Amino acid sequence: MTELVARNYWWPGVTKEVERYIDRCNACQRYKNQSKAPVGKLIPNAIPEKLWSYISADFITKLPLAQGYDTILVVYNCFSKMVYFIATTEKHQQKNLQSCFKIIYGSYIDFQKASY
Repeated sequence: MTELVARNYWWPGVTKEVERYIDRCNACQRYKNQSKAPVGKLIPNAIPEKLWSYISADFITKLPLAQGYDTILVVYNCFSKMVYFIATTEKHQQKNLQSCFKIIYGSYIDFQKASY
């Protein structure tokens, strides 16, 4: 970009000023070319064979306090396609993870075999 300006204009510090302008320009940052390599081929997830063999879990945190809870544990069962939402607190989210699953599943899940 500096070369385009330097073809027609020149003043002391033109290169640094043009580079600084480009770094701060909102449109330039949004539309500039990506210098990263293209992403590789996607690999599909395995098809679950039984209930709770593949699950996905995530926390929604930093929510306003409601009835003493400020975090939601979202659990997605890939076999049944059911989504479970469990209210919890942010400071207890790690400690209560197995307890939250017990509420849904009825017994403890073997976390070594479960896929996340």
